[in-house]
Amino acid sequence: MSVDAPLPRSEATGTAAEAGAGATARFRANKTSAAGSSQGRVAHLAGRVIKAINDIVLEEKVSYDEYNALKAWLIKVGEDGEWPLFLDVWVEHSVEEVANENRHGSKGTIEGPYYVPDSPAQETPATLSMREDEPGTPLLFQGQVTGVDGVPLQGAKVELWQADDLGFYSQFAPGLPEWNLRGTVLADDAGHFQINTIQPAPYQIPTDGACGQLIAAAGWHAWRPAHLHLKVSAPGHQLITTQLYFPGDPHNADDIASAVKPELMLDVQDREDAPGRVTTYDFRLDPEV
Repeated sequence: MSVDAPLPRSEATGTAAEAGAGATARFRANKTSAAGSSQGRVAHLAGRVIKAINDIVLEEKVSYDEYNALKAWLIKVGEDGEWPLFLDVWVEHSVEEVANENRHGSKGTIEGPYYVPDSPAQETPATLSMREDEPGTPLLFQGQVTGVDGVPLQGAKVELWQADDLGFYSQFAPGLPEWNLRGTVLADDAGHFQINTIQPAPYQIPTDGACGQLIAAAGWHAWRPAHLHLKVSAPGHQLITTQLYFPGDPHNADDIASAVKPELMLDVQDREDAPGRVTTYDFRLDPEV
């Protein structure tokens, strides 16, 4: 991931190709394919995509130069391993909307390309794994997990991953400990949890690879607002994947990934009992269907 000025720490030396290769390998290891889709469904969806592309070519009078530039760019997306990044930034928000349209509990949003399963687990109150001199503003993130009926959920699990104060994710940037700012926290019997971490920074998605070429050619910006990633679950209830955002970030209104929702905005306050800040957010989970 790139930022506007030279950065002193080793994670800033990573490249889009390195991060992209990691995201692609992680996707292949952790995600299942849609092999169960019927031939008719595949034909329908693929046919619509191909028709939409051809309609754009005809309507916009796309030239051979533009067509060949697109072909070269698509090849580079694959070479850079950036298909997970491209799809998660520009397409996943619509897939998420479809997936969660019937939920009554907490709002979800995109997972993004930097999720890693099986992060170290600990009971609440917890502190995410971090470097001894981890830079940034300390943040106490707390709340309660209940069902949509308000009943506290014993056995609730809060999985959290985030960028550091330069906007980099462990396992996708060099120089960061494996589980830096990643963890799974087990709530107490009443569904309460407390997690000590640092406030993440806003960041640009990688701009030195194929996605960056598209952004530059289109004159777009590459910024995502600061956010916490979460997966929250409990026995007998649907897991929710979401992100929580910080008020005042200039890119809350124009997130390149289109993932910000009003319901996902945190209320962050200065702590009175310790250095740093504190925020509370409660999760309401839908029952399994």
